Amino acid sequence: MNEQPNQPQQLDQLAEDVLQAIEDRKGMDALIINVRGRSPMTDCFVLASGRNPRQLKAMAQAVVETAHRHGLTTRIEGLEAAEWLLIDLGDVVVHLFLPEVRETFQLERLWAEPAGGEGGDAA
Repeated sequence: MNEQPNQPQQLDQLAEDVLQAIEDRKGMDALIINVRGRSPMTDCFVLASGRNPRQLKAMAQAVVETAHRHGLTTRIEGLEAAEWLLIDLGDVVVHLFLPEVRETFQLERLWAEPAGGEGGDAA
């Protein structure tokens, strides 16, 4: 059974631990995007890029190990193509990309805070 972090402090610690695990594997341009209140599926995304599929897989394994230390079970999506890996930790969703794939999908832009703050029109 997946134990979800239920306090914002636990969630923030999980996201920070995941970010550190990715950086320890030399992930590039790693960041956390807070989508609390803007997404019904999760509270934050952790995004990072890796130079090649092998590095993406090593970063994903580090995320899985971090999740297990937090009492979470995980599954990695996208291992076959290894261009965009997704690891769903419930309230934290991790996206690991090859740089060209990250540039194509631009999740940072998609989930950026609206210019006018909360409740701004995205159109």
